[in-house]
Amino acid sequence: MGEAADTALLAVRLVLGAVMVAHGWNHWRGGGGIAGTAGWFAGLGLTRPRLQAWLSVLTELGAGALLAAGLLTSLACAAVLSVMLVAGLLAHRPHGFFVFKEGYEYVLVLGVLAVALGAWGPGEYALDTAADVAVTGWAGAGLVLGVGVAATGGLLAVFWRPGKTT
Repeated sequence: MGEAADTALLAVRLVLGAVMVAHGWNHWRGGGGIAGTAGWFAGLGLTRPRLQAWLSVLTELGAGALLAAGLLTSLACAAVLSVMLVAGLLAHRPHGFFVFKEGYEYVLVLGVLAVALGAWGPGEYALDTAADVAVTGWAGAGLVLGVGVAATGGLLAVFWRPGKTT
């Protein structure tokens, strides 16, 4: 793709990775910490909210670190997509589109970026490329979409009970 494109992909991976790490860190150590995050998840109708809080922290920190390294990029993007789908469906969709009204605008952009990164691949400056295991094109986008949507569906099927917060 060329040096400029590879550098751009590195920048996208680093920024998206940093955003995910920041979200994971905030759910763990910021504000109300795990207890506060669990309370918020309970209010969204997720059962086992403390477990959900920890799963969120581990997913966001892990996906962010993997993206920054360019390691298992498609799976890291699938994790980002799944987190954004859950957030978009449960927390932001009822508020409409615009982020300044708590809408889904921001999570939509991050989710679409994750799918696009799956299609583009991690670029030259990535561990996946060095190991010759990068998945790109329709296969990469399909892997991100398939795993991300399946993970979201599984989480919601097992843990989402609107009106029940235990």
